[in-house]
Amino acid sequence: MPAPSVHAVSSDTRLLPAVINKVKAYVALTKPRIVLLMVFSALCSAIVAEGGWPEVWTLVHMSVGLALCAAGASAFNMWYDRDMDQLMERTIHRPLPTGRIRPQSALWFGLGLGMLSLIWLAVFVNGLSALLALAGYLYYTMIYTVWLKRRTPLNIVIGGGAGALPPMVGCAAVTGEIGWTAVWLFAIIFVWTPPHFWPLAMVRNEEYRLAHVPMMPAVRGFRVTKRQCLVYTVLLLPATLGLAMTGAVGGFYLVAAVLAGLAFLAVQIRMWREADDEILWARRAFRASLAYLTVLFAAMAMDVLI
Repeated sequence: MPAPSVHAVSSDTRLLPAVINKVKAYVALTKPRIVLLMVFSALCSAIVAEGGWPEVWTLVHMSVGLALCAAGASAFNMWYDRDMDQLMERTIHRPLPTGRIRPQSALWFGLGLGMLSLIWLAVFVNGLSALLALAGYLYYTMIYTVWLKRRTPLNIVIGGGAGALPPMVGCAAVTGEIGWTAVWLFAIIFVWTPPHFWPLAMVRNEEYRLAHVPMMPAVRGFRVTKRQCLVYTVLLLPATLGLAMTGAVGGFYLVAAVLAGLAFLAVQIRMWREADDEILWARRAFRASLAYLTVLFAAMAMDVLI
């Protein structure tokens, strides 16, 4: 048998890194951290709606379908915002501004994942979860990305409904219906979204100004934005406690929700008291919002399981 040529070996060694880099670029296109947070919230919501561990394969199929949906919506978002992303330091290294993926490829990738998620959920879970996932996909891509984001400082407020739909998908996957538990879970994330994202918008305010995106801090100023964050954080407390009225959760969750809510409120107060030319507590408030939501949903699942 003849030995492989030097040119063939050299070609193979160059091809593998290129393939790996292309795969990494497509993974980045899906915003994997956002996908994980959405799947996590849906899993915890499914446990709460079921009142215990749901059937394992239902959870697996729901997680795969929702992940495909969120990934596809993220890819569409990056395709549509590619002009804006190349103007912002936070997004300039994304796959499209750097040229690692062609715009047409990103668009078809996002649309394909969205269609695959709809089929997957309809076949392996149920029709209601598929319709809710489709609603979330269209909400994020069409209502938030295309319509709201570049037109109004209320883009995050109204657009928060997209991120609030995954818990409803989780509930529908195990119950086949939309009950009060699903409604309260939707309300929690909907109210959480402004005090989660507006601190980041303050940190990246100059970048949003340069990209001509009317985020609340750029349009109304830091002082108004901080006051709005406080209002929404205060509203979060009754929203999180309202979940207990459904009987789906008990005392463990209530204690965790109160403690986590007060801690998050304390961070928001510190941000509000900080001078408007400083962003230390805005950074901390953004990170605290992610920790808060993780603790909250983990607590509701643990409450049911223990």
